[in-house]
This record gives sequence, C-alpha cells and structure tokens, in this order.
Amino acid sequence: MIIEGLQKTTLLDYPGYVACAVFAHGCNLRCPFCHNAGLVIRKPENIIEKEELAAFLQKRKGILDGVCLTGGEPLAQKDAIEFIEFLKSFGYKVKLDTNGFYPERLEEIINRGLVDYIAMDIKSSKQGYAKAVGIQDIDIAPMIKSTELIMASEIDYEFRTTAVKGIHIVSDFEEIGKWLHGAKRYFIQQFIDSGDLISQGLEAFTKEETLKLLAAVRKYIPNADSRGI
Repeated sequence: MIIEGLQKTTLLDYPGYVACAVFAHGCNLRCPFCHNAGLVIRKPENIIEKEELAAFLQKRKGILDGVCLTGGEPLAQKDAIEFIEFLKSFGYKVKLDTNGFYPERLEEIINRGLVDYIAMDIKSSKQGYAKAVGIQDIDIAPMIKSTELIMASEIDYEFRTTAVKGIHIVSDFEEIGKWLHGAKRYFIQQFIDSGDLISQGLEAFTKEETLKLLAAVRKYIPNADSRGI
C-alpha cells in the first residue's frame, strides 16, 4: 500500500482511544470539498515505507491504543486487506475510514474481523451524490451495498457527512435520514477549508444552519449528532 502521511497522535479520529492516523494515497472520487486533495489528485510524494511504519508502530506500543487507516480511500489500493492485516499484527485496534465504493473488499474485512471500527462517509443524499463526489455518471450501487454490509455487521461503526454550502441543501439530510434509518451513529461534520482542497471558494454552514440540517436527519435517526460546530 502507498502510504503518504502519518499523524503520530490523534485524540479525535478514533472515538475513545489514543491513536495514530495513517494516510493512504489515491481515491476514486473527486469531492470538491476534499481536504486531502494532495493525496487524491497528485502523484505520491514523501512515501512512508512499510519498514519505517513498522518501526514506529512497534515503538509506540503501550502509548497508542489504535491505528486509523484513512486517506484518500484506503480500499482503492489492491493490497488494502493485506495492509490491514499488517496493522492488526501489532495488536492495535484498527479503525477504517472509507467511502464505501469497494464493497467486496469491505465485506471480506468485516467477515474476517480485521477492523474494530468503520467510519463511512456519506457524501450526500442518493440524488445529490454526483454533485458531491465530482463525478457526473457515478454508480452509487456499490456504496449502497456497503452501507447495508456495515449496518448488518457486528462491527462498531459510524456514518458521517461533511456539510458544505452549495453542495448540500436541507432536503439532502432528510433523505439521508430516511436512507440510513436505524443507523447506530450518524454525524454531520462541519466543513473546514484545509487550504488543500480540490475546489476553492467553498463555505461552511453556520451553527444555526447546521442545527437545521441535523433536525432534518433526527426525524429518522434520533441520536444523530454534529461535529465541529
């Protein structure tokens, strides 16, 4: 797997645990609001070799509880499952961030119990997906299958949507609520301009506006919450 970044300590990415974050290169989507554009649209730079990562993980035993595998889209790489096995071999809890477009790999990971937590990005309502992912003719069937696999599994999970003005409207969140009715956890995340976006000029919803989006979801997912507002 091509790894292009390592956050040595994070208290935010893995709920309830001290973790590190490992950033996989590449993604099949082109979300305008992607805050890791460098991982998506540029050739790999500053690759972290597996041996270097192994030494880091070995050294941090007893300090870290878990590893977050994020990106980019980790499952876009053919050796993703092998790499997750590698992370798991150090005895850490493993959290996977995914966009859900690789359900076959995700299903194997779930069936084999290779991860302890899955966070899947829900980019928009089904009707709004093309605009949100920057691909006009996107087939969302694989992503829908992934939501079904996750909700039927015994692995802990969350779904989350980064809310962006001009990309989303209130009805998107009502539709997401209907679609994911019964989900264990769902979060609306505040958009933050990282300075490394695929598109420029995007804007976050205000706190008051975000609470309206949240109210639309809560009609169907009562325990839905927000982050970053």
